[in-house]
Amino acid sequence: MSTEASAPARLAAEPPLVGVLALQGDFEAHERMLGAIGVRTRQVRVPADLDGLDALVLPGGESTVMSLGVAREGLAEPLRALAAAGLPMFGTCAGMIMLDREHLGILDVVAERNAFGRQLHSFEASFELDGVPGGPVHAIFIRAPWIREHGPAVSVLASVDGHPVAVRQGLVLALSFHPELTGEDRLHRFFLSLAGLLPEPAKED
Repeated sequence: MSTEASAPARLAAEPPLVGVLALQGDFEAHERMLGAIGVRTRQVRVPADLDGLDALVLPGGESTVMSLGVAREGLAEPLRALAAAGLPMFGTCAGMIMLDREHLGILDVVAERNAFGRQLHSFEASFELDGVPGGPVHAIFIRAPWIREHGPAVSVLASVDGHPVAVRQGLVLALSFHPELTGEDRLHRFFLSLAGLLPEPAKED
């Protein structure tokens, strides 16, 4: 996917349907956030749950357990095929790890597991995230990864202490932190706008 790929025109009368990988982790918090925005959600546990989705969220959790679940349910190849076909995907924390080269290979990055966690169990930080209006984003990091390396098609949208924590590759967005835990929906809205499922956020003057 090209970093500059434009989202398809998906705005329609019926609310979009966004899948949330529900093998393990904080998928219910993502569902609540998406529901509050006004989109329909579906928990994804088996390949049949992927049918008809407009986008997919891969939540935070334990990446090893999630990887085992993906293998057990035969989800890896269907997920790769949908990504290749242009399905927008949004990974947070462990979801970022799941998308990287060493796991599903959907995002051209290598995520360093528990990178911040070697220093701090969890922490909070505020920073600007490229493309998200409204001032700094307040982020919660829990044993979070960061991006150790990335390919030329990947755009870094935000960094903490010099380490990329938010990246985009075409219609794939990945974050090291947990936007579903902060009580604000700008990151989910940003993803949905990239996916063509919501109008683009208004740019600040």
